[in-house]
Amino acid sequence: MGSSRRITIALVGLILLVVAGWVGRELVTGDDPAVPGADSGLPVRALSELPAEAAGTWRLIEAGGPFPYREDGSVFGNRERLLPAERTGYYREYTVETPGGEDRGARRIVTGSGGECYFTEDHYSSFVVVDPER
Repeated sequence: MGSSRRITIALVGLILLVVAGWVGRELVTGDDPAVPGADSGLPVRALSELPAEAAGTWRLIEAGGPFPYREDGSVFGNRERLLPAERTGYYREYTVETPGGEDRGARRIVTGSGGECYFTEDHYSSFVVVDPER
């Protein structure tokens, strides 16, 4: 077998490995490029999989309010740097009610100007990308 043929076979094998790795990553993470924010590397979850109160908050966001807390719609600073880096004012946060809670609780939906929707249930310690269509 000639040297150039071995190199060709090795290159084809390498390309196949790269493609298989990319496809495998998409299957494992559930990333959907049609969901804004899915390319962030954060897990993607359907809105229907989140607490029922998240769907209520999402409906208020879509309607433009009115919101139950004056802080709703305020700028989210992304100080924890868990969301993709963007300019100040890009992200807005909204309260997701916690049943039985006496204050705003820890759950929030954070939206981005590019249509992204994120959910945190632990006051910004972790996030998931929300697919509001599911």
